[in-house]
Amino acid sequence: MNQNFSKSVLIWFDRYGRKHLPWQQDINPYRVWLSEIMLQQTQVTTVIPYFERFIKKFPNVKSLAQAPIDEVLHLWTGLGYYARARNLHKCAKAVVDNHDGEFPSNVDELAELPGIGRSTAGAIASIAYKKPAAILDGNVKRVLARYFAVDGWPGSLGVANQLWQLAEELNPKKRPDHYTQAMMDLGATICTRSKPACDACPLREGCVAYAQGNIQAYPGKKPKKELPEKSVQLLMLRNKAGDFLLQQRPSSGIWGGLWSFPEIDADTNAQEYVQDKIGEIADVETWNAWRHTFSHYHLDITPVLIQLIKSPKAIGEAKIHWYNPQQPDALGLAAPVKKLLDKLAALDPRSVSPKLNSKSQSNKSR
Repeated sequence: MNQNFSKSVLIWFDRYGRKHLPWQQDINPYRVWLSEIMLQQTQVTTVIPYFERFIKKFPNVKSLAQAPIDEVLHLWTGLGYYARARNLHKCAKAVVDNHDGEFPSNVDELAELPGIGRSTAGAIASIAYKKPAAILDGNVKRVLARYFAVDGWPGSLGVANQLWQLAEELNPKKRPDHYTQAMMDLGATICTRSKPACDACPLREGCVAYAQGNIQAYPGKKPKKELPEKSVQLLMLRNKAGDFLLQQRPSSGIWGGLWSFPEIDADTNAQEYVQDKIGEIADVETWNAWRHTFSHYHLDITPVLIQLIKSPKAIGEAKIHWYNPQQPDALGLAAPVKKLLDKLAALDPRSVSPKLNSKSQSNKSR
């Protein structure tokens, strides 16, 4: 069965698999690793321009390791899940410092590096080093769960272990690089989450879910729970030159290490807070709120535009930066902050701006 499974997958890949993606050219461990980290919970079409910009700026792991973290976060801006970028930088440093700039070829050693889990380690070992090594990303989970009719949510330990066992058993010794890519392609293009193209699937005849006529039952859905809500105000503090004050957030937590407007609770009087903590103000305008949704909570943001009389040199212990929207600096920015700065860039710096449309759509954090 294992041989028939992998043989069918490889025949399909030779005919229909994707072979022209940027990270499939000039394959090496660095390019495979970078693409795998970027592709976590992110669509291929979204990743392609980010990958190309990264490779142009950082062509190898040493150049990435030597780069300032702000530069890395800047190139990552908009891709979401910023812990990936911070771990990317940490991992590059670890490879340079501890492995002489060469990624290990062993799955266990790879999995010990920052931000590299078991599946990513398997992808690097199989695609870059052509070693038999299983992967279990979202696409592969879906293919295996449907083919074997594995009940339950893959995020639960028991189901995950069952899928890992299947992935290991099915993994071929020959052409492991093509098999790994084929399984990812099969899940991404044929065995999709909704409206799978079963008629074009090379595994249709042995697929238990297809035989049951119950494809959408697999894999099992994550148990739903209501997301909590949090409300904040973002203080868009502008000086006489038209620059806006940004603070660097702590390295851990939401938007870790990124630059953002100062944040206060929704119930705090913004005008009194700024006058007490920062300095005199000339004008205040509250914009309409909108919602930014993370994977684990909703954040309702109310932007407050405040014209300062004098520019403070420091605010507490946080690093600050005066940002000119007309001549933007290369900083890592949280998606809602970039959205606001783009709107501010379109304003006459001498005037108080029109309000943000309260009907703006929620931004799902990637």
